[in-house]
Amino acid sequence: MRLALVTETFPPEVNGVSMTLGRLVNGLAGKGYQVQVVRPSQVSDLDEMGTSDSLYDELVMPGMPLPGYEGLRMGRPEGCRLLREWTAAKPDLVHVATEGPLGLAALWVARVLQIPTSSTFHTNFHQYTGHYKIGLIKDFILVFLRITHNSCGCTLAPTKQMADELKAMGFKNTSVLSRGVDTELFSPDRRDEQLRAEWGAAPEDRVVAYVGRVASEKNIDLAVKAFRRSQTDSRKSIMVIVGDGPERLRLQTKYPDIVFAGMRKGEDLARHYASSDIFLFPSITETFGNVVTEALSSGLAVVTYDYAAGRELIESGVDGLLATFDQPDQFIESARVAMGLDAEALSTLRMQARETAMAVSWDRVIQEFKQSLEIVKNRDRKMYANAL
Repeated sequence: MRLALVTETFPPEVNGVSMTLGRLVNGLAGKGYQVQVVRPSQVSDLDEMGTSDSLYDELVMPGMPLPGYEGLRMGRPEGCRLLREWTAAKPDLVHVATEGPLGLAALWVARVLQIPTSSTFHTNFHQYTGHYKIGLIKDFILVFLRITHNSCGCTLAPTKQMADELKAMGFKNTSVLSRGVDTELFSPDRRDEQLRAEWGAAPEDRVVAYVGRVASEKNIDLAVKAFRRSQTDSRKSIMVIVGDGPERLRLQTKYPDIVFAGMRKGEDLARHYASSDIFLFPSITETFGNVVTEALSSGLAVVTYDYAAGRELIESGVDGLLATFDQPDQFIESARVAMGLDAEALSTLRMQARETAMAVSWDRVIQEFKQSLEIVKNRDRKMYANAL
């Protein structure tokens, strides 16, 4: 299959959507797909020629800053250029991974050229509005998202819970495409006592971590509050925040005793995970939450809400701890329980977390993605043929 995947974000940008798409693209290319990634120019680009040594081709479009997210860009609606490109070399299917201007242009061109389309739902943009003081347009954004995704042959959500919620909101042809985790990269074996010492933690101390975008929708203040409430005089504990974003300066000023490690990638990121003991993730705006699987794979005791990746993967009290969705007091109590575990109980919980992650395979996810794309391609081709 010749697949054109259109996205506003892609590696080397660091976020859950970007890293997921990178995995999917490389996986499909490894299975014989001819993949063209259509993306905007990134801050990290030295030029706009794309990569020459990858398994896939890149079509790099002009980019513009994404408001409120320094370092991220969205693509301009370059429909005319896409029309020229795809008229000359027509894809078998266009997959719209993000709902930005570039994705909308791709949907228009696909409709003109009668190319089957599919989409993924990665981000609850309509839930972000309250965090960025634009709550009045929440309903408009939801209508926009629904129209965009209903223009595609299917919408793939990361969990059954999310797919059911989308269906209830009027999204059509929803299905599930889960997420995998690299268990070789994210491993307890990467624990580094020297790094812990740099944080001020001795081997017997507890290190509590948050990893992800440092942004208001991630609810990081609650993670800090839970950490504070769980500290005891009998055991030293340290909190580390890994990541960057618009809230970092405010949080760093407000909490000077917390370690802010900044953006980390690859093995360095895996080392930061594995050198921690407990992972707090209080976000309530996730469609999945890749960091939860990475923390589980790294052998951390994960505390999160009972939804998204937490609901899919964690049995509370066995391989992590879950709090009722959007109940801050319960989240704080779950963090207190995790912090209060003795060494043996914490070790057992962490080993079970690793076992859970070992069953989450990217190969399986990529195969599911491939099957979904084949179904949409064949169905939409028949639809266009019957319309002629």
